[in-house]
Amino acid sequence: MRLALKSFAALVITGAVVFWWITRPITSDESVLAGLQPNLAQGALVFHAGGCASCHAAQGAEDDARLVMAGGRAFPSEFGTFYAPNISPDPDHGIGGWSAINLYNAMHHGVSPEGRHYFPAFPYTSYVRATPGDIVSLYAFVMTLPATKTASKPHDVGFPFSIRRNLGGWKWLFHDPEWVLDGDLSEEELRGRYLAEALGHCGECHTPRNALGGPDRARWMAGAPNPTGTGNVPNITPAKFDWSVSDTVEYFTSGFTPEYDTAGGHMADVIENLAQLPVEDRRAIAMYLKRILPVE
Repeated sequence: MRLALKSFAALVITGAVVFWWITRPITSDESVLAGLQPNLAQGALVFHAGGCASCHAAQGAEDDARLVMAGGRAFPSEFGTFYAPNISPDPDHGIGGWSAINLYNAMHHGVSPEGRHYFPAFPYTSYVRATPGDIVSLYAFVMTLPATKTASKPHDVGFPFSIRRNLGGWKWLFHDPEWVLDGDLSEEELRGRYLAEALGHCGECHTPRNALGGPDRARWMAGAPNPTGTGNVPNITPAKFDWSVSDTVEYFTSGFTPEYDTAGGHMADVIENLAQLPVEDRRAIAMYLKRILPVE
């Protein structure tokens, strides 16, 4: 009996150590950004391609107001409701006290400057593929935007999902930096892949998720239930999405479909961002969509 208790205690201790190791927040040091110089024009492109205003600007904001990153938008899910934080340059309520490596760790590792896991409502599972140079440029651009003292709203997430340490286990399972589309790709398709899978994080909405909220990469872009509980995000694989490249580029530019319908909901914000990119980038994304695996 005594031996059994000792064995059980040893298993518990070993399990606790393994859990603590797996769930630890992982960060990179400043050496990953060594020698990189920011480019504000490139930072602006990354800002638009990454959809920063779609989440962090006020609902319905237009023109210059879309550059005020006050946060506050609600994103409901089956795990709770998440609220976009203030990411303006304000040093108290925004990220004005951050360095470029802080932003890198947030986007690549999903870890805050204080060493806490971020919830994956912040799409670091896609941003992990962003290049260090683009993150340095994005940081420089964001620091030129207006500062606002709007306080970030706390997430409304109940137990046990509110335990941030558990997110380390979630990352261990689902935080995969590998590209989904691989193989012999042209330069244009590679650019489209970077914009769609990294900066644009298209798979975050268009890919179904499992019971733990992890993306089902075998059904990449095959559509998913709308997190709001109303309707579905469409399948945009070649099995369902049969628009021509020129029609797709037009949709990314004006929001008009080949049937003369218009983009609505969150997609309207996405179109507003994509329209800021060079037409070559919009075409690259369209070419990428033609190459992904068709899924019924």
